Amino acid sequence: MFGGWPLFWCLVDMSSNDDFQPDTLDTVINVFGLTPKDPLNGFLEMWYQIFLWALFSSVFVHLIAAVIAFSRLRKHKLGRWIPMLIIIMGVLSPLTGGILSSAAIAGVYRAANFEMRPLYALFFGVVQTVGVILISLTRFLSTL
Repeated sequence: MFGGWPLFWCLVDMSSNDDFQPDTLDTVINVFGLTPKDPLNGFLEMWYQIFLWALFSSVFVHLIAAVIAFSRLRKHKLGRWIPMLIIIMGVLSPLTGGILSSAAIAGVYRAANFEMRPLYALFFGVVQTVGVILISLTRFLSTL
């Protein structure tokens, strides 16, 4: 009669849940300094820090690759534009797959009711970038 969704949203009260309060997120400076203002025990806090570390590490690696590509292809007519595409992929990759994998990691931590240390968030974010690099450098993807 109600189509499922309106009834579902009436049963779930998101205002009393502390997991999805965006005002509890740390600043980017606190994330870089590994000094959160409170423990990472909510889903959004954990997801945010893992995602930011995945984004920053991916952009860092892709910036290095773009500088190398530009230095090698600067005289080529079309090749000089390849570094721009490399940088775009360094941002798009975490904005698509990084969001989902960071949410999966934060969801497991939240479901287990664990508190995440900021160093673990850094580790999980960098491991996502390293995983993308390893899969990109191997021919594993072509076998799927």
